[in-house]
Amino acid sequence: MHTCMHAQVCNAHCAGSNTHLEDTAPRIVEHPTDVLVSKGEPATLSCKAEGRPPPVVEWYKDGERVETDREDPRSHRTLLPGGSLFFLRILHGRRGKPDEGVYVCVARNYLGESKHYVCWSNASLEVAVLRDDFRQPPGDVVVAAGEPAVLECVPPRGHPEPSVSWKKNGVRVSDRDERLTIRGGKLMVASTHKSDAGVYVCVATNVVGERDSEPAELVVFERPAFGKRPQNQVVLVEGTAEFACEAVGDPQPAARWRKEEGEMPLGRWEVLPDNTLRISRLQVEDEGTYTCVADNSVGRSEASGTLTVHGKGGAWGAPLGAGGVPRQALVSPHTAAVPPQLVTGPHDQAVTPGQSVTFQCQSKGNPPPAVFWQKEGSQVCLLPSSLTPHPITAPSSFQSSFHFHSSWSQLSS
Repeated sequence: MHTCMHAQVCNAHCAGSNTHLEDTAPRIVEHPTDVLVSKGEPATLSCKAEGRPPPVVEWYKDGERVETDREDPRSHRTLLPGGSLFFLRILHGRRGKPDEGVYVCVARNYLGESKHYVCWSNASLEVAVLRDDFRQPPGDVVVAAGEPAVLECVPPRGHPEPSVSWKKNGVRVSDRDERLTIRGGKLMVASTHKSDAGVYVCVATNVVGERDSEPAELVVFERPAFGKRPQNQVVLVEGTAEFACEAVGDPQPAARWRKEEGEMPLGRWEVLPDNTLRISRLQVEDEGTYTCVADNSVGRSEASGTLTVHGKGGAWGAPLGAGGVPRQALVSPHTAAVPPQLVTGPHDQAVTPGQSVTFQCQSKGNPPPAVFWQKEGSQVCLLPSSLTPHPITAPSSFQSSFHFHSSWSQLSS
C-alpha cells in the first residue's frame, strides 16, 4: 500500500504557500513488498523515492521510527543510499520479535516555508520459523500382513505451517501406490505387505528447511500357514503313522499336536524335529482326528488329518469293531455267505517319469469284501479299490499288493 499527498491538493488547502515550479513532490518508484525470511538470515525491504529536492527516506515499524546504524552503530539495520532498509540478520526469539511487523517507507521533501510533503508505502516482514522438536514423533507399529497400518506424527511448530512427508529406509515415500495415503501427519497403508516393513521417518518442511523425526519401525508379521499339512491315513494295527506339519510364518510359529477325540496315545507318540507326529505300535483305539496347531504372536492356524487303523483279528486285515469283531464281517442269517473272489486283479505296468498309473482291482463276495491297497514295504493302507497315485517321478517302477477280506476268507495278489 502506498499513499502520496500531491502538491496541487496541498496548495488548494494551504493558502499563501510558496512553491518553486522546478520543485517536484516525492514519488516512490520502488515499493517495498512483503518479506518472509528465516531467523538469523539477512533481509532487505526495498524502497526508492524520487523528487526535487531529493526526498529524505525514513522507515517506521508499527508506528514507531526505525533506528538504523546511523543513529546507533550497534544496530543490525542499515539505511541504504537508495532508501532501502537492510537487515544484517533477522532477530527473532521467544522473548521478543524485534524485526517482525509492518514497515512503512516514508519519503519527504520541503515545499514552501511550512509544509513537508509526505509519501509513504508499507510492507510486512514476517519471520519464518521451524522448531526442532516434533510435537508428536512417530511410534513403532506392529501388524500382521494384510492388516492396515497407520504411522502418525505432529510436526514441529513453524511459520508458515510445515508440510509433512515420509521417508522409508532413507528414500522418500510416494503416494502413487494406491495402498498408501498421506494426509496431514498420517501415513496410512491400506493392506500391508511384507515389503512394507522398514524404518520410517517423518519429514517436516517449510521455507526454513527440513526437520527429520526420530525413526520409527513398521514391523509386518505373517500369520502361521502350512507348507505341509497332515494327510488322512489308513494303517494296520502295530504299524506306524506319521502326520506331517510344516508350519511357516513370521515370527516362526511354534507347533503342537492334539487328538480331537481324547488323549494322545500314552508312550507311543513323539514329535520329530520337523514337527511331524509319529505314532508307533498302533491300536484300534488310536483312531481319530489329529490336529497340528501353529501359533505365533499374530495368529493361530490349525490343520487336521484322520487316522484309521485296520486290525489283524478275525479275517486278516479286517478293521476291528467293538468287542474285537471285524467290521463288515457279520453275515445276515437270511443270506448265504460267499467267500471273496478276485474278478479283476492288477497287472505290472511300465511308465515313464511324470506319467500317472492306474491299478484295477474288482472283487465279489457276501458280505462285500473290504478292499485296500498296500505298497510293498509300507504299512500304510491305500483306499479305494481303484488306485490312482500322483504322477510317478522316480522310480518309475511300482510294486504293490492288495488285500480284501470278508467273514470267510482272505486273498492277496
